Amino acid sequence: MRPSERRDAAVSFIGQVLKWAFVGAMCIFTLYPVIYTLLGSFKTNAELTLGGGILPEKWQIENYIYAFQKLEFGKYTLNSVVLALLTVLFTVTTASMAAYIIARREFPGKKLLTTSYLLSMFISVGSVALYPLYGLLHAVGLTSNMVGLALLLTGGQAANIFMVSGFVRSVPKELDEAATIDGAGTFRIFWQIIVPAIKPILGVIALFAFRTAWNEFVTAQVFTMSNPGLKTLSVAVANLRYSANAAAEWHIMTAGASIALIPILIVYLLANRQFITGLTAGAVKG
Repeated sequence: MRPSERRDAAVSFIGQVLKWAFVGAMCIFTLYPVIYTLLGSFKTNAELTLGGGILPEKWQIENYIYAFQKLEFGKYTLNSVVLALLTVLFTVTTASMAAYIIARREFPGKKLLTTSYLLSMFISVGSVALYPLYGLLHAVGLTSNMVGLALLLTGGQAANIFMVSGFVRSVPKELDEAATIDGAGTFRIFWQIIVPAIKPILGVIALFAFRTAWNEFVTAQVFTMSNPGLKTLSVAVANLRYSANAAAEWHIMTAGASIALIPILIVYLLANRQFITGLTAGAVKG
């Protein structure tokens, strides 16, 4: 082997080592908190606070029983599921319909509307908007159920609309024209031609919407303060930290955190293929 070939092989080997070392480090930093939380949920409070091994000395299933029976985590989990599913439904429906109109129809003010939507992607008002939004939902009677909070978390979703509109533009317009000749209306074209063709990206935005709704804390905390029965799981877990017995309930907190963590992991595992398909297809079509 010539010196240049040995040098290239050495550089390639070092590059591979550094690459996999980086990937391994990222996996450790990502997975360790998850594993620690899951295993910590089976420990006693004393074992958690005093440290020790990562595995529980004695597996305590009572932490979960206490969380569900005494702290009503079953109700809060159901609230989170309802909120996440409603947010997914509203997000997919509004984003797909809006993207279809923007990509396929011409109307007065279209350019101004799309420009405004693009600008809104770079503007964040944060918590400043919570009070007026709460007042708006209260005025229309949507603060006593999950629908109002789901609508709020759905938001304007400019990024979703522009992602989906890129997929809609990739669908040949000749399909629309052929369907129109056959007597299909706008909604039928949208539902039977466009939606099946853009399912990959709809799966991606549905997954993002589910994650956002499931993990949301600040907005859910504010909008459920007047109605504690609507508290979500993330709010219930966070509130344990500020309870009178917070120092003695670390084992319950980790159990609650695990209850909040497991469903989103399951959703990601089940939707992983759809997620990758949507992103890779978007790299070609978008």
